[in-house]
This record gives sequence, structure tokens and C-alpha cells, in this order.
Amino acid sequence: MRDFDPPITTLTAMTRISRTIELAKASWQVLKADKELLLLPVLSLIATILVAATFLAPILLGGGATALENPGPVGYVLLFAAYVVLAFITIFFNSALVHAANERLDGGDPTLGSAIRGALMRVGRILPWAIVSATVSIILRAIEERAGALGRIVSAIGGVAWSLVTFLVIPVLVIEGVGVGEAIKRSGALFKKTWGENVAAQVGFGLIGFLAMLPAFLIGAGAVAAGGAIAVIGIGAAVVWVLTVVMVLSALNGIFQTALYRHAAGVAAGSGPFGAGELQAAFQPKGGSSGFTRGFAG
Repeated sequence: MRDFDPPITTLTAMTRISRTIELAKASWQVLKADKELLLLPVLSLIATILVAATFLAPILLGGGATALENPGPVGYVLLFAAYVVLAFITIFFNSALVHAANERLDGGDPTLGSAIRGALMRVGRILPWAIVSATVSIILRAIEERAGALGRIVSAIGGVAWSLVTFLVIPVLVIEGVGVGEAIKRSGALFKKTWGENVAAQVGFGLIGFLAMLPAFLIGAGAVAAGGAIAVIGIGAAVVWVLTVVMVLSALNGIFQTALYRHAAGVAAGSGPFGAGELQAAFQPKGGSSGFTRGFAG
């Protein structure tokens, strides 16, 4: 009896998942070498909380919680400004992370200061991308809220598609220094080469995050059931656990984006976890030379 041969699609999916795992492992090696990069997601979170509170306070004080549902002309302007500023903060610190990761992959030794300076040099490109991102978010939200169940489906599909196609926009902006329009086109073109790794990464990081946070949820539930001081301590520990996981995954995602961009764009590999040998091995066919398991260029 012949051995069962998995269909090509199954083998292709397995190969892409294997590549993603290898890149995720190497991303972890980069993060261990530059632990200070974890401060970038932390700074992003702190800035986001402060800015959100600053923008929401006038709206809430002007009309209470109902003001968020019907904010009025001034409220809408403030909400749009809040979207843009919050998007800018996220993109700015992600850009700093990509700059630092790229420096490390070139064989350098990035610092928190060099990462932030790298992002500051690209503020003129980060701000337009923040405006575009905020505008798309508002449009998708409006579709979701005003078109019922169909709107929620359309918004969800549109959001996923936008996230995938623009996954490499920040590395393109930071490393190539092009404008937003060109960066979106470049990201879309690179997506065609890396769609499997792109999807596997986003799903994979989400799954890893869920599994890593699961103990925190269990601790929190157990603490609430116990009540009293144990509940306070347990909930506090669970919150710290979840935030730590979010920060680590955010840093890993930025490093992964950078490595994926470099390989897809044909940037020469430097030294370290993403050196030429390691990176090439991650994209070599496993267990054969079938054409359908070629690297990004195939």
C-alpha cells in the first residue's frame, strides 16, 4: 500500500508555519540581546493612556457618558484628533522598535536612545501614516455601527484585509524612507510574496498571546472566587501578567516585521540570529526540493 501523500496545499501551509516559527524563535533571540526594546511598548502604553484621558475628559465632562454616543461637532473633531494622536503614538514607538531591530540585524548594537532618535527622524512620514490609519479605523467603525449585522461582517473583513496588506508599511517607511502612498504599495507588493508567513504570524502571535495569558485568567478567576485581600492581590498579579505578555508580544511582532521585510525586500542579511545562514535556512524547503515550497521569491 502506498504511503499517504499530503496534498500540496497542506504541505505548503506546514512549510509556511514552520518558517514563521523559526522567525519567531529568532525574534526572541534578538529581544533577549536587546531587552531595553521592551521599554518601547511600555512607553507607548503609558503615552496612550495619558493621551486618551486628555481627549476623553473634555467630552465626558461636557455631557457625561452619553456624549460619546452623540458628541456633537466639537466632540467629533476631538474624537478624530484623538484617533490621529493615538495612532501616531503607536506608530511612532513601533517605528522606533523597527529602527532598533533593523540596526541589530545589520550587526549594530541599538539602544533606547538610538531607537527613539530613529523614529524622530521619520516623524514627517509617521504623521501622514497615522492620519491614514486613523481615517481607515473611523470608516470601518462607522460601517460597523450603521450597517447592522452586514456592516459588522464587512468591517471585520475589511479590517483583516487592511491589517494584512499594510503589515509591512512601517518597515518600509522606516528603512526605505518613502512616502505613505508608496509605502502602502510596497507593503501590498511584499504581501504577495509573504502572505503565508504574514497570516501565520498574525494568527500565531495571537494564539501564543492567548496561551500565555491563560494562566493570568485562571489566577484572576481563582482570586475572585477566594475573595477578600486574596482577590485584590490575585487580580493585580493577573493584570501585571497580561500587560507583560502584551509588551513582549508587541516587541516580538516589531522584530518579526523587520526580519520579514528584510528578506522579502532582498536586504542583505547581517550578523546575529537573522544572519544569512539562519535566515536562508528558515526559507529552505523541508525534506525535499519541490517547487511549491520555495522561499519568498518563488
